[in-house]
Amino acid sequence: MEPLGATSVFLVICVSCLLFLSAWKKVSGNGKLPPGPVAFPIIGNTLQLNMRNLPQSIHELSAKYGPVFTICLGSQRVVVLYGQEAVKEALIDQGDEFSGRGKLALVDKLAKGAGIIFSNGERWKQLRRFALTTLRNFGMGKKSIEERIQEEACFLVERLKKTYERPFDPTIPLTHAVSNIICSIVFGNRFDYEDQKFLAFISLTEENNELFHSFLGQERQNGQSEFNTDNLLGSTMDLFFAGTGTSSLTLRHGLLILLKYPEIEAKVHEEIDRVIGRSRSPCMADRSQMPYTDAVIHEMQRFINLAPMGVPHAVTRDTHFRQYVIPKGTTIIPVLQSVLYDSREFPKPEQFNPGHFLDENGAFKKSDFFMPFSAGKRICMGEGLARMEIFLLLTTILQNFTLKSLVEPKDVDITPVTNFGSNAPKPYQLCVLPR
Repeated sequence: MEPLGATSVFLVICVSCLLFLSAWKKVSGNGKLPPGPVAFPIIGNTLQLNMRNLPQSIHELSAKYGPVFTICLGSQRVVVLYGQEAVKEALIDQGDEFSGRGKLALVDKLAKGAGIIFSNGERWKQLRRFALTTLRNFGMGKKSIEERIQEEACFLVERLKKTYERPFDPTIPLTHAVSNIICSIVFGNRFDYEDQKFLAFISLTEENNELFHSFLGQERQNGQSEFNTDNLLGSTMDLFFAGTGTSSLTLRHGLLILLKYPEIEAKVHEEIDRVIGRSRSPCMADRSQMPYTDAVIHEMQRFINLAPMGVPHAVTRDTHFRQYVIPKGTTIIPVLQSVLYDSREFPKPEQFNPGHFLDENGAFKKSDFFMPFSAGKRICMGEGLARMEIFLLLTTILQNFTLKSLVEPKDVDITPVTNFGSNAPKPYQLCVLPR
C-alpha cells in the first residue's frame, strides 16, 4: 500500500502544480494582461480579498499594482480600473471596447441575458435605444415627468405629516414614493401606499435587489426580434430595480447625513425659503438658483458612494489598453469609489463637505470626478430621472419639515454598511417637525 500511497501523493502534487501554473498564466497573460497577485486554483484570489469589504481590498492592491491590475474571483479573470484617469480612459475614451456587461453568476441564471442592464451586444443596443425613446415619449426630461414627481412629493409630505412628530424609519415611505414615480411612468398611474399588490411588488423588488448585491451575485412572431415577452419583462424590472433602489437609498442616507449636520440643513432651509418660499412646490428651474442645495445633493451622492465597485463591464473584443492586451469577454471592474474619493479633487474625501462642489464665490462647481452613475456608454440611463427625484423630493421634504434626530448630532453614525456590491445607511429613525 505504501508505494501506491506515495504515487497518489505525487500525482496530487503534480496536478496541484499544473493547476497553480494554469492560474498564474491566466493572470500573467504572457505579459499582456495587467499585473496582479498570483491566483490559486479554483478559488482564485478569494483568500487574499476581504469579501465583506472588497473596496478596501481593491484599494490595498492598487497601492501595490497600480491603477490597472488583474485579479481572479474564483475562476473568473477580472481587470480592475482604479482612479479617474483609468476609468475615464476606458469607459469614455475607449467606450465601444468597454461597453460590454460583465458576467454575474446569479444574474446570468435569473435574468438569462434579458432586459437592459445585464444584456449585451445587439440586444442591449436595441433595448436601451427603445427604452430611452419610450421614456422620452412618456415625458423624461420634460414637464410631465416633473409634474409626476411633484405630485408624488405632495403625497409623501401628507404621509410624513401623519407621523405626528413621532419617531419613524424613513425607509418605507421613501421607497414607496420613488417606486410610485416609476409606476406612474411605466403603468400610467400611481398606487395608494397601502395597496396590497403594490406592497407585495415592492417587497419582491427589495428581495431581488439584495440578491443582486450579494456576492453570489410586441413582435412576438419574429423569432429574431429582441422585442419579446422576456425582454419586455426584464426591461420593466430593470427600471424598477435601478429606479427604486438607488434614489430611495440616496434620500434615506441623505436625511441621515443632515441629522448629523443640522447646520447644513439650516443653510438649505434658508436657501429654500429665499428661492422657493412656502407657498409653491419646488421645481427643477429652482436648482440653478440654489447652488448650496445643489452642492449638498452632489456631495451626498459622492459621499454615499452607492456602488463603490460600479457594475461590471466587459470588453467586446481583444482590446489594447495602455501597454496591455485584454482578451475579448474579460470582466472589467471600474472602481467608482476611487474616483469619488480622489483626494486631489476632493480634499479629505472621507469627510462630508458641500464645499467640494462650491467655488470661492459660493457658486456651484462641476467636477469631472463626479461619477455616481458611472460613465460612458453604460452610464445609468435613469440618471436624469434620479437627479430630478432626489432634488424635488429632498427639497419638498425640507420645505415642509425640520429633521430631528433621536440622539445628539455628534453621535449620529453616517458610516455606510458595505457589502459586495453596494453601500447603504445603517437603520435609523427620526422625527419630522412641521415648519
